[in-house]
Amino acid sequence: MSGHGFHVHGPHDHELEHAQQGGHGGHGDHGSGGMINQIAMFTAIIATVGAVFGYMGGATQANAGLYKNNAAIKKTEASNQWNYFQSKSTKQSLAELARDLAPDDKKATYQSKVDRYEKEKGEIKVIADKLEADATQWDKQSDEQMHQHHRWAQSTTVLQVSIALAAIDRKSVV
Repeated sequence: MSGHGFHVHGPHDHELEHAQQGGHGGHGDHGSGGMINQIAMFTAIIATVGAVFGYMGGATQANAGLYKNNAAIKKTEASNQWNYFQSKSTKQSLAELARDLAPDDKKATYQSKVDRYEKEKGEIKVIADKLEADATQWDKQSDEQMHQHHRWAQSTTVLQVSIALAAIDRKSVV
């Protein structure tokens, strides 16, 4: 209402006035106003909880994707290490062949290379195994987050159905 006496009455204002007066539609149905308010409050609470559930569902899905990405990175790093391991194996095989074909005075030189490659391969293997274990752990965490995401999504769906049923119930009360 304006201060000059001119009043434009919208449908929302009309409903609010009737709700405050305890009735709806002027049909003498003063008891259903309380029930309608209760249903409206219940619906608002469910919608709020649903928003939180939706947020949690989105967060767990994002985490699952991030963890799966981390797993892929670790798998790639492990693959790189295994390729490095393979190159050392090839060099070791060539050093062994050279040692076996070399004259006796050169065999020790090639044997030291064989020993060095064997040691380097052991170090590389430790790194590659650790990276593979990390990848497996990231995959497991991703799967756990997806499982949680599905639970949040199911919960959100139940709440949305509840809101729809409350809306149907509200229509039948009015």
